[in-house]
Amino acid sequence: MIALYILGVVVSAVVLYLCIVIFAPILAVEKQPIEIAETKGEIPDNREEVSFEVKGSTVSGWFYRHGKNCKGPCIIMSHGFSGTKDMELEKYAEKFSDAGYAVLLYDYRYYGESEGEPRQLYCGPYQIEDLKGAISYARSRNDVEEDQIVLWGTSASANYGIVIAGQDERIAAVIGQCGAFDHKADSKLYLDDVGMGYFLKLFVHGQRDKGRSRFGLSPHKYPAYGKPGSIAMLAREGAMEGIARLAKKSTTFVNETCARLALMPHAKDPLESAKNVNCPVLLLVCEQDNLVSPESHKKLAEILGHEVEVISFPIGHFDMYFDEWFEKASDDVIHFLDETVKKMSCS
Repeated sequence: MIALYILGVVVSAVVLYLCIVIFAPILAVEKQPIEIAETKGEIPDNREEVSFEVKGSTVSGWFYRHGKNCKGPCIIMSHGFSGTKDMELEKYAEKFSDAGYAVLLYDYRYYGESEGEPRQLYCGPYQIEDLKGAISYARSRNDVEEDQIVLWGTSASANYGIVIAGQDERIAAVIGQCGAFDHKADSKLYLDDVGMGYFLKLFVHGQRDKGRSRFGLSPHKYPAYGKPGSIAMLAREGAMEGIARLAKKSTTFVNETCARLALMPHAKDPLESAKNVNCPVLLLVCEQDNLVSPESHKKLAEILGHEVEVISFPIGHFDMYFDEWFEKASDDVIHFLDETVKKMSCS
């Protein structure tokens, strides 16, 4: 009888706690907006507006033609956490297409110009589904060689190519830029900086958002990137400044994420997937990264063995998108692809 009484008290306390968290007007979070562009930039002559379906939602993309009258290789580019296709990726696409490669950029579902509700919902497994949809779309085109698909990912998406190449033997090559490959090393870096209490706060916010979704209520969100000490998914030194620089040309970026992120499943472990990867892999590493552990690539490189090439840069997480480091990194990518991916034989 006493045990049942204690159980009843515990259950009642949990229900009361969840009701307060989900329904009470608490857990207000300060918004940290980031300035974006008011108008879209010029459209390159070789860019097409394209779309494809993933689980009933339309995914918006840009396809850059390689300019040849035959099938050729295609680089599919995936942005990092909360990124959209109009955040500095176009200059990569133009450079790669000038080098003879078709390029496909796209917005994940729930982001940018793609469909999906609620907006700014991040989930690694969902984004891998989107990338698989992009691969299927590219392979359906009459100007893309089906077995010459290259997966390029940056930051949070850098491991997606490894995961898919571990399942799809037809992937020609994978490129990971400033990527998060070792979940334990990356989590330890963040935990050592902000402490367990910070993650517990994000967990409570996640409970509120997930609970509200169960009752069809509006999502609970907090900033994707924030000032150090604030409630945000990435509240590290330099994160706000770095993402703000990336967002200057975007008309679609929103500095928010659904708080249920803390409760969403992780994508498949890239270290496990790497055991089945047989295509060439290029890893571009930022030695002064504070969002991803500079050690994050080491176990992956060891597993991949002779299939991997690692190039390190003495810079921070966001520096590779700009100036001399963009030029150097993109030149390295083109050289890597010219050496590993079958070139077109037609003119």
